[in-house]
Amino acid sequence: MMDTLLLMISGLFTLLLAYLLIRNKINTTFKKMAFTYNLLFFCLFSFLLVDHIPYDTLIDRLQSLVHKYQNMEHVHAIETMVSHENTTVTAPIKDSVLLDAPIISQYPELPRGCEVTSLAMLLQYTGVNVDKMTLAKEIKKDPTPYKVRNKVIYFGNPNTGFVGDMYTKKNKGFGVYHGPVAELATQFSPIPIIDITGTSFDNVLQYLSNGNPVWVITNVKYKQLPDSYFETWKTPTGIIKITYQEHSVLVTGYDDEYIYFNDPLTGTKNKKAPRKQFIESWIQMGRQAITYVN
Repeated sequence: MMDTLLLMISGLFTLLLAYLLIRNKINTTFKKMAFTYNLLFFCLFSFLLVDHIPYDTLIDRLQSLVHKYQNMEHVHAIETMVSHENTTVTAPIKDSVLLDAPIISQYPELPRGCEVTSLAMLLQYTGVNVDKMTLAKEIKKDPTPYKVRNKVIYFGNPNTGFVGDMYTKKNKGFGVYHGPVAELATQFSPIPIIDITGTSFDNVLQYLSNGNPVWVITNVKYKQLPDSYFETWKTPTGIIKITYQEHSVLVTGYDDEYIYFNDPLTGTKNKKAPRKQFIESWIQMGRQAITYVN
């Protein structure tokens, strides 16, 4: 009975305080905050009054809720940490790998088709029956015509689609980058395709170690090129810097000294280039890489 009486008095006092705050000329923001607080306070005590919850029980429940909340925060922090650690843990990388992926030459049909030819090798390795000519037809194109005005070159953007003519070098042409290639691969592959562009080469090695060849963009010299090999274009989607030495291969292996790859330009299976130089050329071309998830 005493607990109920105390609750009623507290409730009435809360209402009176809220009324005084509204009537007095005080800061508006503070007034609203105080009124909201007191209203919630009154609702709480009204609920307790209806349920006849003793004051001591109220305190015990509040303490229990606080303790439970603190425990939940602690558990959540641990779960978050474990989840983050799981995403960074990787399997040990093998000392060397050499995969047996099919070799396909881009010639004679696709003198500028190294990207789709390398993709055909990747997809065929996974069991997808698709040829380079089908991929050449289906790859997105950027139809922007080549022109030079006031010594400024205007052409397409390989991040949008294939630039120029893929089928003959009699016409202007260049190539295509990872975005449209990954999108095309997804259309043909029943297994998940993953675009790992922008990651470190260790990630490429990890997929190779797991038995997955990796499509990449490099250059025909397989080493870092001087600035003199590059030129700047104005495209419909911005300014880009390109080199006509650009090339795409399917990386099939590695060891301490070399990176191995299927080269569509020469039709060579498991061709090799010095490891350090190859990685530098890959980095210079934007760390572009595509593979799949087992």
